[in-house]
Amino acid sequence: MLPSQTVTLTVPRNWLDLYETIWKPECFAKWASGLSSSTLTQEGNSWKAKGPEGTVKIRFTPHNPFGVMDHWIDTGSGKEIYMPMRVIANEQGAEVVMVVYRQPLMSDEKFAQDVAWVKRDLEQLLHLLTH
Repeated sequence: MLPSQTVTLTVPRNWLDLYETIWKPECFAKWASGLSSSTLTQEGNSWKAKGPEGTVKIRFTPHNPFGVMDHWIDTGSGKEIYMPMRVIANEQGAEVVMVVYRQPLMSDEKFAQDVAWVKRDLEQLLHLLTH
């Protein structure tokens, strides 16, 4: 089992409205900094983009009524990185929840950097939604 850290963002918006606004893969490029410098292009069931460390392929969970936005990132190393993501109700608002898994052989410092990166991306998502 991989160690993990959950990162959450509270959004003052109905959860279903929020999900319907952000679930499409094209929307990720507007707030996910690993994708924001490039355009996502669809290739079959995957999407391709230029990330900070080179070309990545991403698979996304299809549209669903549950707020699930899981995605799998293939950096070309041969192993996909699973990124669970959910939009869930919080009274009249919503929570965006992402789980960051510490990958095998990853240092404490690199794991902390990955968690901080996800936090910054979710803050950018909130900025996008409120401006």
